[in-house]
Amino acid sequence: MTRREFFSTVLATGVIRSASAPPLVVPVRLVIDGRPHWRPDQIPRFWTRMWPQAAGDLASGGIRLETSVTTGEVRRSPGGRPIFIGLDRSMLNLVITDQIPMVWDRARALSGVTTRYQGYHICVVALNYAHGHQIPFLSVNTCLHELLHALLQDIFEDRPAGLPGATREFRVDWYATRLWLFHDGAHIRQWAKAYVERLRWEVASRS
Repeated sequence: MTRREFFSTVLATGVIRSASAPPLVVPVRLVIDGRPHWRPDQIPRFWTRMWPQAAGDLASGGIRLETSVTTGEVRRSPGGRPIFIGLDRSMLNLVITDQIPMVWDRARALSGVTTRYQGYHICVVALNYAHGHQIPFLSVNTCLHELLHALLQDIFEDRPAGLPGATREFRVDWYATRLWLFHDGAHIRQWAKAYVERLRWEVASRS
């Protein structure tokens, strides 16, 4: 079997696997920050490249993003902590802004952050540094990377320092690459199902 035939077989297997079961639905609220002075190419690039890539890869792995879109804001409090406008506690919020709030970024020029903050589940993507797929296992779509941090339940833990933190990042890029190249989302679906159930439990416990 040639290498091309091997990858074609793996790809077909992934498509058949994902098509055999109904997709897992994940509620996502896309919040577009209305405060930045965007460069002309940034928002169009997000809508035509980055977001379709991320949503399409997850769909190919059997995970459908049930998405609503709104305009919000990322403000800074006098103490420097971010204030998010437009979030929804019942959904995974994907906030699109120009740069990560300084108190989280700490001059590292981060492209994304995923965390729980004031009762909200938030993925923040900074379009000044975010990108689509570039290098398998090393540089993948920023939106997909941050969404996977939530779906794989990293969102419920602080990011560890040193080697454990780097290992967690590689783990996410590994699963992102498998979605990207092979449409393999079987393992992610298991974690994502548990994530959605926990999100619903949090919502129900507050009501």
